[in-house]
Amino acid sequence: QVQLVETGGGLVQAGGSLRVSCAASGRSFRTSAMGWFRQAPGREREFVASITSSGATYYAVSVKGRFSISRDNAKNTVYLQMNSLKPEDTAVYSCGVAGLSGTWDFWGQGTQVTVSS
Repeated sequence: QVQLVETGGGLVQAGGSLRVSCAASGRSFRTSAMGWFRQAPGREREFVASITSSGATYYAVSVKGRFSISRDNAKNTVYLQMNSLKPEDTAVYSCGVAGLSGTWDFWGQGTQVTVSS
């Protein structure tokens, strides 16, 4: 059974940094794209960043230059390093793994990131 578990969320002041991790289990995802999404209260889930199996990265405009996504295939884990955090980055951050069709087929439960002003 596939399971994704996010860790590393918390409370940080504006301008600070935080790294969240997502560990996958149940199968290897080394050939799959992995990504991060976030959902703030009252808003729809939005794309944050993704990384392909070959290491190509993509970012939302709102986080480009501040956030960095990486992966460790040996650990079946994807990371999101968040720097220069802003209050508007406050959200539940969830990781996803893409299936063969390119849709995001697997999801974690999410971890709360709160940025205080």
